[in-house]
Amino acid sequence: MTHRTTITLDDEIFAFLNQVAGDNRSAYINQLLQQERNNFLKHTLIKANREEAEDMDYQEELQAWESTLTDGLNND
Repeated sequence: MTHRTTITLDDEIFAFLNQVAGDNRSAYINQLLQQERNNFLKHTLIKANREEAEDMDYQEELQAWESTLTDGLNND
């Protein structure tokens, strides 16, 4: 599914867009936004992982559950 939108750009940015995007400005902008979304998700995950690593209560809980890894079940 695709959507149409109208955006306003400064003259300089519009000229740059035309220069780098060629005939398909929509595809170029879509690619830039997808990259930005991926960067946002990556940084969000890194932040969450850091918070998790610094949460001592959570780390202690993980250690308690660690003992269940060898609960007698075969890993075959």
